[in-house]
Amino acid sequence: MEVVPKDLNNIRACMMCSLLKNTEQFIMDGCDNCDQWLSLKNNRERVLECTSPNYEGMIALTNPDESWVARWQGIRGLVRGMYAISVMGKMPSHIQRELERQGRKYKSRDLGIK
Repeated sequence: MEVVPKDLNNIRACMMCSLLKNTEQFIMDGCDNCDQWLSLKNNRERVLECTSPNYEGMIALTNPDESWVARWQGIRGLVRGMYAISVMGKMPSHIQRELERQGRKYKSRDLGIK
């Protein structure tokens, strides 16, 4: 399965995996990589908290298991689709705590944050 933004309006990037979709796609389908942890599907508020409209660059990931770019970006094994190189912003702390309770570690995708 592949995920491609339906249009170039209102594109957002998942702060956990950097998948790019438009806002309505995130609301309708959630994040194809992270929804089991983030619960974005049918939740506009959660989509706005866990995705960012501010990102840099795009990667078209067609072979996620063998791509050296996927390995370099830390997105190896995720669904085929469009990904941001860097996602500006930080996941809200209450969602980071939820992820930790679920045994998931949040790692910022913002290359400007050290």
